[in-house]
Amino acid sequence: MVDTFRYNWVPDHRCDRSVRDDPMKSETPKTGRKAQIDELLLKLPGVSARKINGLDAYFVADKMFACISGNGIGLRLPVATATELQFSRENVVPFTPGGMASTREWIQIDRADAADYEKDLELFRQSLEFVKGGGR
Repeated sequence: MVDTFRYNWVPDHRCDRSVRDDPMKSETPKTGRKAQIDELLLKLPGVSARKINGLDAYFVADKMFACISGNGIGLRLPVATATELQFSRENVVPFTPGGMASTREWIQIDRADAADYEKDLELFRQSLEFVKGGGR
């Protein structure tokens, strides 16, 4: 008789000690970064967060106004503002989530330390109002 359990067994990653989280391990940088960004953006009125296409995104009135991508945060602003920021600031680039080009309204602000996004709070507020107003 064939032992079907032995031949049909699929390893469960929860059983693999190398994959499980170590309770003594400190928070990973990405998790800490997201937590810092959440703390900043989720305190803005009407903002909620959820995943969309694998990205952590931030919404107001059920419309996305910002999302974490790579080393930065994508942000939707009026075209004139987005263009001006790309030419006036070193840390602002076109938003290309997953290497895909986006519209001219989207920029990405790159900051090595997530706590520094506090300096961009006024831009986040502008984005929120722009998106909440229907992008006009």
